[in-house]
Amino acid sequence: MPQVRGKDHGVTRKLVRPAGRPNASQPLDETSKQIIEQLQEDGRRPYAAIGKAVGLSEAAVRQRVQRLLDHGVMQIVAVTDPLQVGFTRQAMIGVTVDGEIESVADELSAMTEVDYVVVTAGSFDLLVEVVCEDDDHLLELVSRRIRALSGVRTTETFVYLKLRKQLYNWGTR
Repeated sequence: MPQVRGKDHGVTRKLVRPAGRPNASQPLDETSKQIIEQLQEDGRRPYAAIGKAVGLSEAAVRQRVQRLLDHGVMQIVAVTDPLQVGFTRQAMIGVTVDGEIESVADELSAMTEVDYVVVTAGSFDLLVEVVCEDDDHLLELVSRRIRALSGVRTTETFVYLKLRKQLYNWGTR
């Protein structure tokens, strides 16, 4: 799973930029970037420890973190390792759509197995990452549910054999 600290019973925490929420605020100052970097290393790091590392009081760090959360710049979430919780098959599915792409993207986004939907330019209209219990679950999802959606013309499934790198530390350097 990702390079994130604080692993506990198969659950890790990650810091991510909320998808689909444009950041209309000003660029981050260096102190905010340093706070984010501290949380990317360990999402449970105490505000006092962060304050010491970046030269602020615990209260000032708490306020900055809350402001970053409120403005949608970041979120702090628990991330499970799919293998640790019984989901042995991950795949990326390229989807070609006839007609309205956004409605198909919305329907795919509502599926519990789907954790990532991107509208793209290129060979596919959408890229969809899925996490399934096993190959039978993936087969059912693709053949009976995704391909059955109105507007889906074709799909191409890329099964993950091994995850070599997945980081969540972008955005501050």
